[in-house]
Amino acid sequence: MNEEELRKKEEQLAARLERISQIEAQILKKEKAVKDREKAKKQVLLRLSPSLWDEIAAWADDDFRSINAQIEFLLTEAVRNRRKK
Repeated sequence: MNEEELRKKEEQLAARLERISQIEAQILKKEKAVKDREKAKKQVLLRLSPSLWDEIAAWADDDFRSINAQIEFLLTEAVRNRRKK
């Protein structure tokens, strides 16, 4: 390869690296936006019977989730199923 070809290759690689950097910055920005939305979750007070609590707790344990995550999962599934109808 001569000097001119090397220079062109270097320019191409520099342009690719710049594009990769831009894409990485976009990804980081989107990840931050997702995390910010997740932090903005609404809180609700939920009263459950002890027997229902025990059932959900056992189910959450089986699925390796916290009780809160299990309740959120179940509600999400219920909404998804409702939309399918």
